[in-house]
Amino acid sequence: MTSNKFDKVEALVFDVFGTVVDWRGSIIRQGKAFSQRRGIEIDWPTMADRWRAGYRPTMDKIARGEIPWTRFHDFNRELLEQLVGEFGIRGLRNKDLVELNDFWRRLDPWPDVVRGLKRLKKRFVIGTLSNGDIRTMVDIARHAGLPWDVVFSSENFQRFKPEAEVYLGAARLLGVRPDRLALVAAHKNDLRAARANGLRTAFVERPKEHGTTKRTDAGPERYIDLLAPDFNQLADQLGL
Repeated sequence: MTSNKFDKVEALVFDVFGTVVDWRGSIIRQGKAFSQRRGIEIDWPTMADRWRAGYRPTMDKIARGEIPWTRFHDFNRELLEQLVGEFGIRGLRNKDLVELNDFWRRLDPWPDVVRGLKRLKKRFVIGTLSNGDIRTMVDIARHAGLPWDVVFSSENFQRFKPEAEVYLGAARLLGVRPDRLALVAAHKNDLRAARANGLRTAFVERPKEHGTTKRTDAGPERYIDLLAPDFNQLADQLGL
């Protein structure tokens, strides 16, 4: 893989959940602290996995028009309430549910992220391109010290990735051609859709995103321009 396909790229947009932040580890850490403080026993690894697993089916229902447009933070609260019932968790008050749902606004970055983003920012405009809502993206950035130039979210377009309008809309709002914008992500389906809409692509490995039980395919693909183990090595490949 070489960086020549990035010679004319002006901006990088990043998937956030899993690529920039360790959503699973962060939910488990916050959850265990909550359980200890409140004396309510919850299987947090399973809760985190099940909570995230509800994300895609809900977005697909919205995309098909089966339910109205709903931003991430709101449908995530609905998923939480369903899981509380399924798990038989007792003793939670409304303020507890608000606190639990806000876990997603306080996710920790992977260790390479902040330094890597600062390096990449020297050459490129950098920002989010997430299915999370704008407020969640802003709060994560404030919590984690992420140096974004801009925050783009599904909420900007009332569409979710991998719909074309999310990728093309980000290019349009930045005032660049799609091939002058690159998506950085740890998920191949996201990168495949970005390439189908004319963006450049960089795959960054996050083998611990799902813990130790799920393997990640990190091999090359025709729709991936650059492969890197982390953000700093991506910056190295781009000469930064």
